[in-house]
Amino acid sequence: MVDKITKEQAASIFQEYSSYVFQTALLLTNSKTLADDITQETFIQVFRKFYTFDPTKSVKPWIYKVTLNISRNIIRKQKWLKFTGHIPDTIDKESVEESLLKNEEEREVWQEIIKLPLKSKELIILHFYGELKLKEIAEILNIPIGTCKSRLNTALKTLRKNMPLGFNTGGDSIETI
Repeated sequence: MVDKITKEQAASIFQEYSSYVFQTALLLTNSKTLADDITQETFIQVFRKFYTFDPTKSVKPWIYKVTLNISRNIIRKQKWLKFTGHIPDTIDKESVEESLLKNEEEREVWQEIIKLPLKSKELIILHFYGELKLKEIAEILNIPIGTCKSRLNTALKTLRKNMPLGFNTGGDSIETI
């Protein structure tokens, strides 16, 4: 355990991971405003709780775990706000696929990804965008590796089933991931 984070460590961690945290939050929420809030809150928590970080492990999965937890809380709040009729004016209406993905095929894939349940979407984003290994994702989500593989396999099958004919899924299977 580390007692305290130095200013240099904090600056280095923020510089290295802030864009990934923002992009992950943006992919999960479809809102630049919420992604900014999540990024800010993630690093506040990371720096505040740095003493709990195990320095024998990689910091990347730990930061993504914090990001996912904060994203989930904010998504829950947004659902509640929509349910109660109180929607903040600051939510972006611009969709992620229009702002991030230029090519038509990527847009089609993204449209299918955002339809997935949150658990599937998280796995797809962490594995393919965050480039995390399934073992790291299982640790982040606090689930067994078998559950992680099963969820990813289900998400990929759903995407393949819903993609237009002729779309190349790359043939990825759990064994090749």
